[in-house]
Amino acid sequence: MPTTRKENLQFGMMMCLGMVIVMTFYNLLMNGAGGPIHIKEIALELIIGFIIALLIEICIVGPCAKKIVFALPFDKSKKVNMIIAMATTMVIGMVFFMSFYGMAMMYLHNGLHGDSFISIYFSVFIKNFIMAYPLQLIIMGPLVRFLFGKFVLKNKGVNVA
Repeated sequence: MPTTRKENLQFGMMMCLGMVIVMTFYNLLMNGAGGPIHIKEIALELIIGFIIALLIEICIVGPCAKKIVFALPFDKSKKVNMIIAMATTMVIGMVFFMSFYGMAMMYLHNGLHGDSFISIYFSVFIKNFIMAYPLQLIIMGPLVRFLFGKFVLKNKGVNVA
């Protein structure tokens, strides 16, 4: 796990990149693109999504998640408890904000039809959470921690959970 500001930024960039790539394609599949999508459009969405996600993670969700996790009453000496608590708070926060981005992309591709803004947002939030939480806990979290330990912390001799 990251211990310095620089490591925290590197870890956040790795996590955001992985999550944005998977969640962008997931949202394209779930919400229907409404026609063919060109590689340039997908690349632009990925870049914009990554920048937005990273800024939200660094400025809002990351600091709030850390405060919440350290305020919760559980055994913080066990790494697995900290990982699950941090992943849970991060996913809830990121899905909350990034669902607005997902709705904006949905609007650009084929418009927001039918229900009210709130009901569409709630639907997008639930769908994104259902995908993002297991993705974070089972795939992306362990993968990024492994890669972070292998490439970023390799000179420090630190064990990564």
